[in-house]
Amino acid sequence: MTTAQEHGVDRRRLLALALACAGTSWLPRRGWSQPRLKDYPFALGVASGSPRADSIVLWTRLVHGLTGAMVQGKGNIAVRWEMADDEAFTRIAASGQSQAAPELAHSVHVEVPGLAPDRWYFYRFMVGDAVSLIGRTRTLPLPGATVARWRLAYASCQKWEDGYFSALRHMQAEEPDAVVFLGDYIYEYPGISTGLRSPGGGWVISLSDYRRRHALYKSDPDLQDMHRACPWLLTWDDHEVQNDYAGQVPGYGGSADPAVAADFAARRQAAYQAYYEHMPLRASVLRQALGGARYGALQLYQRLQLGSLASLHLLDGRQHRDSQACTRDSRAGAGTVDPALCPQWNDPARSMLGMAQEQWLSQSLSQAQTRETRWNLLAQQTLFGRRNFRSGAGAILSNDAWDGYPAARSRLLDDLRRHKVPNPVFLGGDVHANWVGHVHADAQGPGGDVRAVEFCGTSITSKGGGNARLPQLLANNPHWVFADAQEHGYGIVDLSAQQLTTRLRVVSDVRQRDANVRTLATFAVDADRPVLNRM
Repeated sequence: MTTAQEHGVDRRRLLALALACAGTSWLPRRGWSQPRLKDYPFALGVASGSPRADSIVLWTRLVHGLTGAMVQGKGNIAVRWEMADDEAFTRIAASGQSQAAPELAHSVHVEVPGLAPDRWYFYRFMVGDAVSLIGRTRTLPLPGATVARWRLAYASCQKWEDGYFSALRHMQAEEPDAVVFLGDYIYEYPGISTGLRSPGGGWVISLSDYRRRHALYKSDPDLQDMHRACPWLLTWDDHEVQNDYAGQVPGYGGSADPAVAADFAARRQAAYQAYYEHMPLRASVLRQALGGARYGALQLYQRLQLGSLASLHLLDGRQHRDSQACTRDSRAGAGTVDPALCPQWNDPARSMLGMAQEQWLSQSLSQAQTRETRWNLLAQQTLFGRRNFRSGAGAILSNDAWDGYPAARSRLLDDLRRHKVPNPVFLGGDVHANWVGHVHADAQGPGGDVRAVEFCGTSITSKGGGNARLPQLLANNPHWVFADAQEHGYGIVDLSAQQLTTRLRVVSDVRQRDANVRTLATFAVDADRPVLNRM
């Protein structure tokens, strides 16, 4: 494979392929094949996502063998699909065929139109005599429609070698309407055995590397089953590309990390292509990839409307951000910083989301009153509220969370105030710990009016820092009402017009495939009153 191919398809070609393959039927059909593949081609499972009131994206990827190897010697492959009202497929709601192209790793992204709103459907794929397992998905309610209840699961940070994905098996039993995944779906580190399982291989750098790592994660049966259970809403953080990267600037993983010398533009483009190939995303996310001379992009940020019950803004806090400020020894990447010693800390030109996404979000929030939506969820990657690591006077803050972008955070808080956004709730991940708290009008110095509540979730498996320091951290930061950095799991948000309830669900031991699950804590928030009540 050539170097150019290792770094991904030409961006215009990539977009053209994705748009063509996303169709529910493809004409002309020259170059199509319906081969009898030697191995079961659906070993990576099926998934759905990017839901709307009238459409959904169905995903699979054809592979050779259980390792997720590319199907060699095959050109475009015709893949048939069906959607039905019932699991027995006696009432077919839609059907067609799509194309799996080798340039996109024989991935399939079918954008099914013309569906009924607020409905569950079943779907499957077929190639030759092979039939995939059946997936279950649903459309969103119509904007403005009355919705009595909705259940969201949120999760992040699933490092392969740190444990088994048993949390996802328990998440499936919760029967959520959708999963919001907030980043670090894969990790790019070289294979290190922890006595549980190793990802194998070295650093993930090239397109083939990222494809293999995604395929490895997709081979996990608990992850596959959770993808089959409901649609996923996806955004990313850093490890989908490289630890602590920021926009167009690589992070720093130590001298052994080849990212120090690698062509980061090419690496990021390869990572982004592999991410698209393995996720149920619409081809339209690739349109932004045509902008910029060297850096491809995917537009992941979007707003989803759950009838009149809730708006969900799914944000991208990694791709467009400015680099972290004042990391020690002038290195790239994250660190803890005394903001009083960092001249650029409060620079209003610095952004976590990038100015284009900030403007889009501000405009969307300005319409919150017009939409008359009961709850407004802002799902993003990390801690939004302030977390001061220093006791007494002064502050030591993380420059990788919103603390490191205080002007951008103030702009967002001002938008919530100016536009009188009803019942804002922040969801986050990244820190491998549960943090629950109130977001004050002045996040720099908590006090006064509370603007929102926040639930930052723990990891599926990725190691946390433990609870030894948490009592002092909570004393330093009284706007946080709960924290735990020992347990792993996910969150469940139940929405109704009167109340939002969040349960923090944790597994007994990520090192055990058959780990049990329990509720670590439950919090309720009454509509129009941003106060966390422990239940």
